[in-house]
This record gives sequence, C-alpha cells and structure tokens, in this order.
Amino acid sequence: MKKMMSRALACFIFLSFFMYGSAQTLSNEDIKAQMVKDWQRAKAYTIEYLNTMPADKYSFKAVDSIRSFAQQMIHLAQGNYFLMSNATDQQMPAWMMSDPEHRNSAQVKDSVMYYVISSYDFCINGVQNSDVNKWGEMKKVRERTGETRFALMNKAYEHQTHHRGQTTIYIRLLGIRPPQEQLF
Repeated sequence: MKKMMSRALACFIFLSFFMYGSAQTLSNEDIKAQMVKDWQRAKAYTIEYLNTMPADKYSFKAVDSIRSFAQQMIHLAQGNYFLMSNATDQQMPAWMMSDPEHRNSAQVKDSVMYYVISSYDFCINGVQNSDVNKWGEMKKVRERTGETRFALMNKAYEHQTHHRGQTTIYIRLLGIRPPQEQLF
C-alpha cells in the first residue's frame, strides 16, 4: 500500500511539473506587461519612502560626505530619466539637465516628489510605448560598450532600487520605521 501511494505521488508530481512547465510560455508582451507592473509597484513604494521622511528632514545626511535624502531621491530620478531615455529614445525634460541634485531650491519635499514621480511616469510610459521587437537592439551609452535596450531598462530598474534602498538607513537613523518591503 505504501509503495502504491509513493508511486501515485511520484506520478502526480511528475504530471504537475509537466503540465506546469508546458504552460510557462511567455510572450514579449507578457514580459512588457510585467515590467510595467514592476515599475508601477516601484513608483508606489518610492512614494511611500518620500512620504515617510518628514519634510523638514529632506536635507538629512547619514554622514557629511554623502548625499542628503533629497539628493539621493533626485539622483534616483535622474537615473530613471537617463537610462530609460537611452533605452527607449524618449526625450528627457530640460530641467533634468539643470542638475537639480545640487540646487538647494530643488531639494524641498514638493520638488523632490515632483522629480521622482515624473521620472517613474517617464519610465512606465517608456516601457508601455516601446516596441518589444527593438528590445534586443544594442545602444551605446556615453563611451561605454553597448547594451541592449532591454538591459538598459533593467539597469534603470536596478538603479532606482539601489538608491531607494540606500535611503532606508536615513529613515532608520531618524528613529522612523521605513515602509514595509513590497515584492508583491
């Protein structure tokens, strides 16, 4: 009886993997939709970070030699614009070229919120309106070796995740609990 149940279980597991495996075909449009969903989630998560940090603490630095919270978030926005514009051929806004990370007037909460949120909208729009058939095309960024459009989109996502993560310590050093992680 035990042997028969064991075989039945093994058969069930094998069939489950076979059926599950055969249903795993993803189209380019599925990948694009997932990327849009991930950027939307990242935007919502970053807005939580922006709202968690008190407005009067946007100039806070964990140590003197690094960016302030506001500068980290503006840098995140600049990376979103720069990398995604290279990936999708979208035109960056003129203000992005004016180096808001180093302008004191740009580092107040309302301005930072604007820069960051608009950068996420830029990324989401870029992915939504891009031609997935071009994602394999090589693009040269500055003087560096070429990367595919798809790789640049992934690097943009990695960059914003990295800088949002860095701001977690800023929030913790102020005795505030950072937003709960949002993988799903």
